[in-house]
Amino acid sequence: MTFFSRDISLPRGVSDFLPDAAAKIGYIESRLRRVFELWGFRRIIPPKLEYEDVLSIGMGEELKGKTYRFDDRQTGRLLAFPPDITPQIARIVATRLADWPLPHRIYYSGRVLRQTEMQTGRSRETFQSGVELIGLDSPEADAEMVVMAIEAMQGLGLEKFKIDLGQVEFCQGVLQASGLAGSALLNLREAVSRKDTSAVAAVLKENRVLPESAREISALPRLFGGREVLDEAGIVAVNPRSLAALRNLRQVLQILDIHGVGNYLTIDLGETRGLDYHTGITFEGFVAGFGEPVCSGGRYDNLTARYGFDAPATGFTFNVLNLLQTLEHRPELEASTARDFLLFNTRDDRREVLEIAALLRAHGYSTARDIIRRDYDKSLEYARRMNIRCMLVIGEENRPYQAVRVCDGISVPLDKNMISEPGLIKFIEESRGDKLTWQT
Repeated sequence: MTFFSRDISLPRGVSDFLPDAAAKIGYIESRLRRVFELWGFRRIIPPKLEYEDVLSIGMGEELKGKTYRFDDRQTGRLLAFPPDITPQIARIVATRLADWPLPHRIYYSGRVLRQTEMQTGRSRETFQSGVELIGLDSPEADAEMVVMAIEAMQGLGLEKFKIDLGQVEFCQGVLQASGLAGSALLNLREAVSRKDTSAVAAVLKENRVLPESAREISALPRLFGGREVLDEAGIVAVNPRSLAALRNLRQVLQILDIHGVGNYLTIDLGETRGLDYHTGITFEGFVAGFGEPVCSGGRYDNLTARYGFDAPATGFTFNVLNLLQTLEHRPELEASTARDFLLFNTRDDRREVLEIAALLRAHGYSTARDIIRRDYDKSLEYARRMNIRCMLVIGEENRPYQAVRVCDGISVPLDKNMISEPGLIKFIEESRGDKLTWQT
């Protein structure tokens, strides 16, 4: 073993993803990508670096505070690692796709970096996989985002999950109508976000607001749950901005009912979290037993205008690493890490084993040949460590061909004609899976 005197550890908050984890991430991204493409979205690959001043146009203060910046020695300008991909898509649409017909249906998968407090132990990396629908200002477009998120989660095998649906204009309308500003408004927002009714009451006690505004504010912490929330909100809300937001939310819900996804929905009209570019419907996806959202999104009608192209927009993104944690140990995710065949050849002539390997790959089966000369037991152990399902042995005198189930070492002889294309493919189809059954 070689020992290094230098520190070769990684910076805190970033990780190496070894083959099994990388395979699982790839599986999740491929399932998400399939849903995106079925809905007619096309992929964009944004750059890993941007000029900081250009990127900051599309970011609010929250994201600006999480951005990694450094000097570009070639130009003298500041460069930045994007902390979020949506502002990049806004820039691309405004500058590169401005002459294209609307709407734009765009999807992406990428890795972003965000500054975090070291003591929190949170990752600085986020794997984002999401969509942006730019050029449509309609309840149906908002509903489309929610349904896509639900279909994507269903496609991953998730069952116990909820989409928490909000409308930022409702809460903004209530806060605006209060007339509060400065620290009082900040304290109120924080109290509402915590659903802390006593803290909300304390803010109202310390600050004079109109009675109808006080009723609206007092209701915010309890405006979450099922459809009954809309009825209660309709009773207490009097300001025009919040009432318009309620009408919009009801329109979106009517379309979601047509899609038949009502059982997955909850409503939260007191939600103040989220990026500051959101302007309407927002939502987050939560899986039972996991405390953080696995997806989030919403309408952001003013973002592309910051880059000179005024267009309505909505979208959402999945946090792939959060999905990875919620899906851990599920059979289909574990199966994504496995490979099909290792070919172990005992003969000096390699022609037949290479022909069989080519045949297997031509039919879509991952196949590696154990080129290293080693004994049977060591090859089997290698297959086990590499999570390979089956070792195909070629060339022993008493058993010219045999298939070995790697998980338990059980082997069965194969007839010569099973190595021909029809016989071998039939054998593979009968024996593939997590619990392999062998038929000769």
